[in-house]
Amino acid sequence: MSTTGAGEVSRRTILKAGAAALAVPAAGALAGCNDSGGQQSGEKDAAGPLTLIYLGDATQQKAFNQLFDAFHKSHPKIEIKATGIAAGDWATFAQTVSTQIAGGKIPDIVDVATEGQRLMASKGLLEPLDDRIAADKDVTDPFFNGIAPNLKDWSKKYGSPDGKTYYIPGGYNTVVTYCNTDVFEKAGVDLPDKDWTWDEFKEAGLKIKSKTGAFLLPLGYGFPFVDIMPWLLTNGASTLDADWKTATFASAAAIESATYVKDLLDAGLSPKPGGTFDAAAQFAKGKLATLGGGRWPTLDMRRLNMVDKTQIVNWPTKAQNGSPAGWDGWPILKASKRKNNAWTFLKWMMSKEAGEFYASIGGTNVPALTEVAKSDVFTKDAPKGTTLLVDAINYATPIPSPDQGAQMQAAVTKGWQAALTGTQPVQTALETANKSIQALL
Repeated sequence: MSTTGAGEVSRRTILKAGAAALAVPAAGALAGCNDSGGQQSGEKDAAGPLTLIYLGDATQQKAFNQLFDAFHKSHPKIEIKATGIAAGDWATFAQTVSTQIAGGKIPDIVDVATEGQRLMASKGLLEPLDDRIAADKDVTDPFFNGIAPNLKDWSKKYGSPDGKTYYIPGGYNTVVTYCNTDVFEKAGVDLPDKDWTWDEFKEAGLKIKSKTGAFLLPLGYGFPFVDIMPWLLTNGASTLDADWKTATFASAAAIESATYVKDLLDAGLSPKPGGTFDAAAQFAKGKLATLGGGRWPTLDMRRLNMVDKTQIVNWPTKAQNGSPAGWDGWPILKASKRKNNAWTFLKWMMSKEAGEFYASIGGTNVPALTEVAKSDVFTKDAPKGTTLLVDAINYATPIPSPDQGAQMQAAVTKGWQAALTGTQPVQTALETANKSIQALL
């Protein structure tokens, strides 16, 4: 799950920051706060502690505390305690949560990114939410009617092994291209308003390199969400089929994608992957023309005073627009003794108020409610073209995340690395990886 490419900003860091937190409560708190059998869904007087857990470390706690403080103002009787688990992957995270539950440390809510949703649900740890959703239509209907239909459908299709609803979808990330307008201007290259082709992208890179010496973009292999998936999806390829049952990493379109990326690298349009290239810093210095990412690079653009010198456009295309999609899912633990409190929090998270607050404090993903994502709250102090992140959810593809997602990612990364660095011919590298992936399914 680490970023080992050419210095791109880590989506994983962002998802951790945007992840919900769990706090393993003190034993005394657990023992004294059981709302089971008492309050009902929709209660107005929910009270007591609420514990959340997320994959991440303490550095993400500060941002989440702001969100929890806002919730506390609306529900002063519920106190949220959050704790991160610094697991290296979702398989380790799920196993850690399972072990804690077996030991009596039971969280109420776990924030789970796409990569861990099916795995967590398959472990039987989660409470079905269908009855609560039906009972609180005054809250859930506006929410589900206000988010992209894909987000609702994917949460159920990919997060449920038995047809029940276990997750309330939270914010999401798609992938676009951040462009340094000064670099393009100095090179005499016009930026598109929205779309450009692979050929146009490479042509721009060659001219930029010639005129300014800047790299076109940082290529890598350790962060498939940005390094690999956009290149596959914009050519109609992917690592798995839509049901996540068949490996497709060695399709003709996937091989064509890897070949194109290797050509960019061989042309000197990227620093060599695997080093310590600081993409955001080089972007600000005018030594990098573009970088890929979701919402999270916007925070770097703000930090580096680059917002007004940056324009977002779609990822370059070969056959079609394409982007991976990843989103947070919010489930309630089956073993929780405070399910009503947990549901009260999830209902608040579905509100426009919560979405606007999270966007206003610098949230690192796109708010689930389209109304909020298209509003000034989200687009303020953000690069021109920011709403393309929102539009991308309509053509995006969920990042393939089967139960064996961590092992699969390792195989994908290994194959792409071999293809780009030339340790194996592109076709051989992807075919070898494809066999490894299929063996995991």
